[in-house]
Amino acid sequence: MPWSRLPEGRLLRGSAAITAVAFVLLVVNAMHPVLPWLVLWLPLIAGTGPLVVNFWRTSRTEHLPAPTRRFWRHLFVATVLVGLGAIAQTVSTVTATAAELSGAPISSGQLIFDGAAVLMIIYSLLRLPVGKQTRGELFRLFLDAGTVMLACAVFVWHFSTRHALGQSDSRIAYTMLAITVLTMLAVFAVAKVVLTDTSSHLDRGAMRLIGVAVALGGIGPILRPLLEPIDPHLFPDVVVLPAVFFFASWAAVRQRAAEYGPRRGVREPRRRSFSVLPYIAVAGVDALLLGVALPADAPDRRVIVVSAVALTTLVVLRQITAFIDNGRLLRRLDHSATHDGLTQLPNRVLFHERLIKALTTPGDRPVAVALIDLDDFKEVNDTLGHEVGDLLLIAVAQRLDACIRAEDTVARLGGDEFVVVLDGADPEAADLAAQRMVEALREPVLADGHELPIRASIGIADGHSGDDPSLLLRQADIAMYRAKGIVGTAFLHFTPGADHHDLGAELGKAIDDGQLYLLYQPIVALPDHRVLGAEALVRWRHPTHGTLPPQSFIPLAERTGLIVPLSQWVLRAAIGQLATWTDDSLTLSVNVSARDLREPGFAATVAVLLTEYGIAPRRLTLEVTSIDSDESCPSVAELRSMGVRVALDDFGTGPSSLTMLTDCPVDELKLDSSFTQARNPAAATVLTLARSLGMTAVAEGVETPDQANRLHDLGYGSAQGFYFARPLSPEKFSELLTGTPMAA
Repeated sequence: MPWSRLPEGRLLRGSAAITAVAFVLLVVNAMHPVLPWLVLWLPLIAGTGPLVVNFWRTSRTEHLPAPTRRFWRHLFVATVLVGLGAIAQTVSTVTATAAELSGAPISSGQLIFDGAAVLMIIYSLLRLPVGKQTRGELFRLFLDAGTVMLACAVFVWHFSTRHALGQSDSRIAYTMLAITVLTMLAVFAVAKVVLTDTSSHLDRGAMRLIGVAVALGGIGPILRPLLEPIDPHLFPDVVVLPAVFFFASWAAVRQRAAEYGPRRGVREPRRRSFSVLPYIAVAGVDALLLGVALPADAPDRRVIVVSAVALTTLVVLRQITAFIDNGRLLRRLDHSATHDGLTQLPNRVLFHERLIKALTTPGDRPVAVALIDLDDFKEVNDTLGHEVGDLLLIAVAQRLDACIRAEDTVARLGGDEFVVVLDGADPEAADLAAQRMVEALREPVLADGHELPIRASIGIADGHSGDDPSLLLRQADIAMYRAKGIVGTAFLHFTPGADHHDLGAELGKAIDDGQLYLLYQPIVALPDHRVLGAEALVRWRHPTHGTLPPQSFIPLAERTGLIVPLSQWVLRAAIGQLATWTDDSLTLSVNVSARDLREPGFAATVAVLLTEYGIAPRRLTLEVTSIDSDESCPSVAELRSMGVRVALDDFGTGPSSLTMLTDCPVDELKLDSSFTQARNPAAATVLTLARSLGMTAVAEGVETPDQANRLHDLGYGSAQGFYFARPLSPEKFSELLTGTPMAA
């Protein structure tokens, strides 16, 4: 097995090396006994060390559920007993004569210690919860486990126990009988665990490795009759047990790395409606039956045995086919019961299950709930018909499902209400998720020839493990209705006692009282990620609502006319910060509105600020999403004549148009993130347009290295987004400048 495929860890690599050394030593002495027999047993004793340490570490891993830690504590005790048994067997074997070893399976000391270890393992396996199951399900579980156990018993009897019972030494016979019983109990316990869903307590991969270890442990007694004729000192334990220790150690490492919450990019595996393990057991016994019966002299016996095996095979195949068909039917029924028939999203029932699972996952983990309501949806149904309304709902569902993480769940509660479980998301991560939803819903939906703009209100409730799921949903509902007071698609977090209708009145006070602050997102060069400048982003540190993103108050500022003093505050703060960056090549982008451009003397105000702080006009870029050619174009022309650059933001999705660019030229186009994050030919088109008009183009919203590489291949020279850096405080951005070029 290649080293690169093994989990990291010196102990595990050491255990694998010990197994390899034990195998080499056994082969050497089997060919010619040149080594002392004690040397062959030393790897076995050494192999217990990594095993004991790995099991102890796993039993002390805090993020594992309590039943899991208890299971591995029991196994740790079993490993100590196995180590003592290995020492006892070593002493017994090395000090015994060949005559004393002949026919002897294991020593009394090893039998005692290993027997106690097997009983501890059986106890730990049987104590594992099997979940809520009916009596019928439990009965079938024990039937399947019994089938596997009986099949293993047949093999052990045929290859080992029956030979030992024929020995004249009764000690040997009773010893092998005890080993057989213990092995069968262990197989039954392992089969019980394998056949049930223990994923909430044990890692599936770890349990498969434990199963391999137990299977290898059962092979040892079978191999003893094969090695004894070569030399009575050759015990398969010297190789088999180090291999058992290696796979058991690997299982402990896998268990420590297991995550007990949904993981990014990982979907829950679909459970089979039946297990193939009992059928494999039946097939194994049938194969053994053929192997025993076919060499017989009686032709009639051969025909009957072959026919019995063929009939068994046909019945098994027929049963498996029926199980598969039933499983497909059950999956369809389950999907219908847990998913919305129109959008195919999870419905209210499955949403509650996922939310409860997120809130009951072990550990103190953040969980957020986002409730999304489509505004004015009733008007679509009333004016255009329910068919168009259904198309709108389907489109919204697809967009929401495409913009969430794999560990999150988006569901339709009913009507025009959707909900998202943001598992493991703190308030900041919930903000990012909500911003992705806002971006996803920005484009109108084309439904039956109608272009339908989407306006949604999003309420977010921030919680933790152990919170009441009903309470979180109510809080999200309250926040969602408060978000309806904001123009456009917006989101708000739930705050006890908050009334977000008063935000507009509070914004003016916030500008004067210093509640606003700026973050700076780097703009970098492609492909070397060298920092070229930054975009200034405003935030509101509200005394009761917490930190509010610009989507929560910029529309209010536009509606109330506070956008002008807000923009002036942002410009002064941003240019003042730019003055502290001594590198004259760094540029700063600041967002302004079309209303600012219509203000008399706006360009003169910018010129005064640049002169006051000693900033070259070329270092400032003003970003605007739309330009009114009649009233705004004179300000744009005056700013450009001063040397200040003007950029058209969110190009491709907003009200920007080719006519706007020809009537009022700008210096830069900023590609909207919806084109950046999708393989959309518009990205190349925007770059071609910018070059043809003598402008530069900057890509926004880059979140992955693939997106960055694709944009560079298209010809983009600069970009910004979370892949390079999230918005930074002035101090963090200044620290970043000392380390350019930037590593993503």
